[in-house]
Amino acid sequence: MSKARLRALHACPFVLASLICAAPAAAQEAQTTSASADVADEGGIIVTARRREERLVDVPIAVTTLSGDQLAKTGALDITDVAQSAPNVTLEVSRGTNSTLSAFIRGIGQQDPVSGFEQGVGIYLDDVYLNRPQAAVLDIYEVERVEVLRGPQGTLYGRNTIGGAVKYVTKQLPQDFSLKLRGTYGTYDQAEGVLTVSAPVSDLIRVGGSVARLSRGGFGKNLTTGLDNYNKDVWAGRGTVEIGGYGQPVLVRISGDYTRDKSNPRGGHRIIPGQLSGAPVLKDVFDSEGGLNDPKQDVKAYGLSMNVTAELTDALTLRSISAWRKDDSASPIDFDALPAVDLDVPAFYRNEQVSQEVQLLWDDGGPINAIVGGYYLTAKADTQFDVRLFTSFAGLTAFTEANVDTDTWAVFGEMNIDFTKQLSLTLGGRYTWDERQAKILRQNYLGGGSPVFGGLGVPFGAASTDFSGRASYTKFTPRVSLSFKPTSDHNVYASFSQGFKGGGFDPRGVGVNAPDSNGDGVRSDAEIARYLSFRPESVDSYEVGYKGNLWNGALFVAFAAFRMDYKDVQIPGSAGCTVGGVSTFCGIITNAGKARLQGLELEANARLGRDLIGAGDTLRLSGSLGYIDAKYREYVTQIAGKGPTDVAKYRKVQNTPEFTGNATLAYATPLGEGDLSLSTTYSYRSKTYQFEVPNPYIDQKGYGLWDASVVYTAPGGRWTLGVHGKNLLDKHYKTSGYTFIAANPETGEILKRPDGSLIPTLGKEGTLTAFYGNPRQVFVSATLKF
Repeated sequence: MSKARLRALHACPFVLASLICAAPAAAQEAQTTSASADVADEGGIIVTARRREERLVDVPIAVTTLSGDQLAKTGALDITDVAQSAPNVTLEVSRGTNSTLSAFIRGIGQQDPVSGFEQGVGIYLDDVYLNRPQAAVLDIYEVERVEVLRGPQGTLYGRNTIGGAVKYVTKQLPQDFSLKLRGTYGTYDQAEGVLTVSAPVSDLIRVGGSVARLSRGGFGKNLTTGLDNYNKDVWAGRGTVEIGGYGQPVLVRISGDYTRDKSNPRGGHRIIPGQLSGAPVLKDVFDSEGGLNDPKQDVKAYGLSMNVTAELTDALTLRSISAWRKDDSASPIDFDALPAVDLDVPAFYRNEQVSQEVQLLWDDGGPINAIVGGYYLTAKADTQFDVRLFTSFAGLTAFTEANVDTDTWAVFGEMNIDFTKQLSLTLGGRYTWDERQAKILRQNYLGGGSPVFGGLGVPFGAASTDFSGRASYTKFTPRVSLSFKPTSDHNVYASFSQGFKGGGFDPRGVGVNAPDSNGDGVRSDAEIARYLSFRPESVDSYEVGYKGNLWNGALFVAFAAFRMDYKDVQIPGSAGCTVGGVSTFCGIITNAGKARLQGLELEANARLGRDLIGAGDTLRLSGSLGYIDAKYREYVTQIAGKGPTDVAKYRKVQNTPEFTGNATLAYATPLGEGDLSLSTTYSYRSKTYQFEVPNPYIDQKGYGLWDASVVYTAPGGRWTLGVHGKNLLDKHYKTSGYTFIAANPETGEILKRPDGSLIPTLGKEGTLTAFYGNPRQVFVSATLKF
């Protein structure tokens, strides 16, 4: 969208996303809003998927966009709720945590949070890439919009957006004094409050911020510690200083955020009896019996960023995005979920990153617009954890410390050429240098935990891993798309793009297990490095699609068909193993080979009628449908006594249901001087495999969730009052789990003893624990603006 058009739009009053108005480009990307359920009749939704402001219908990318207003009206609690509205997307709280994010888009993602393993979906907070998944379950407050970009975004977003990107954009400060209060109260003692205030210091400077208290009692109990299970105890805040903008050629936005999560440790629910103690399965799936509560659960995350937008000329704009972020997590994870120490894992995660991005945009209103830029990130990811096992040695601890440093440089560019008003071509590319440096220490202790976690264990033998290594990876990822628009409201496009994720070193690997490949009786550093390392993965993505506004804006449709050829797929894991004749814990990672991911996506928003019951009312039906055929075409793994074996026909793509869908029926009508909104949503996900090896105990069969909301908005939006119901049918569904039970290494079939009992591979009780999504919640929300 040209700057002249944006200046014209600046004359419009800024209201909800349903109006075709936007702030000037100098007010930066965060000023645009949109929501698939609030489509304007003219179809003028504005998005920034290509790092510039465009109508959604013009963008040759599969994008789901949700405005802050829409998220508030549906009672969205955190970023994981967005997955209900986006096809072929999974966003979940990671197993055994409260605030670590597992994200998958179109079959690509990562659920292992330890250092050394990289996420496959890029998470962006105000255009700042979050390098690690810890503290990435972002709560919904004062959000302008969330955009979900499906498919690799390896040109403009780059680092680890091999599956797609999720953009969380906060609101820009208003020009006038503003004070807003938001409160929520509901079942399970849910009590939340958000105070937001902003004020102009001068004609050019504005300051503002939000303080949030987010709390909830537990859905269940830990019967051993007495603590609430699945509770929430969060303090959070954001502060912003803005200079310029609102018609000025320069906008400087300096922001800081802080989150402190002191929720109780999230205990898993055993789904099999104890194989040694005979401990029964608990009746309530939200109850746990894990005895580990040291270190105390504590997550701190904070950061600073500075976003600068400067209009150098009418055609040339400079953007700079500078950021520093840090997070520290202490997590006690009781894998076996029983009082005794059988498989307990206390862990520390410490992450820090500094990033700088520079963009130069050209748009003179002519047939060519372009963006070029550079990106740099340096990051440290340090993980320490004990694996405490019950063994015949009366307690064995495998302590691991993995410090992984990353340096990434990239240059990128993209050009859009309008040959005619109907036909346009986009060409882009990104060249990435990725350097990984790892220091991994693995030491066994007998009789107690490691000193790092206050244990009194005695070192047992030499370190099984004491490794330092470095590796570098480079990749050029192109993108090309062709769009044909018979009219301004219809777009048919085809695109090809590539994605890339760097390799690394297995932080849980055991160096002494490295093969002596040259037979000289010595495991050299090079042999250990080869054993612990894994290769980069890449994807080639092909997509064709259509977006259109039909019947004078009464129907918006977006359709996409895609195929992705996924290569060198990184599969991290862990299992019981033997080191020096002792049964212990080992990391197992493989580049599985090849996967084919192909499917269809449909999003639609229809105005079924207006002025049905009274003047000014509207009835809308919106929703999406996703289908994906995700299959491994090659999955080579080492099997004892058999060697390298292709087990592709026995493996599944994890966290990727074949079908996803949702439908929302929404009715809005004037009521008195205000407005009343009623909506109900049903979302569905088909069977989901938690890991590549199918497991009938923890895999989740297909299920549906039903939500509903009623919201009244007073005249001028001065106050709102809403009632929200989530998961009204109180469906119990698994989101993740742990499994350390013997299985056939080729077929994955669970093995049993002659008496029918399962065979533990770590500990004596057998670990098959599951974590569940939120049960039925009903809450009231209210806002008051001054």
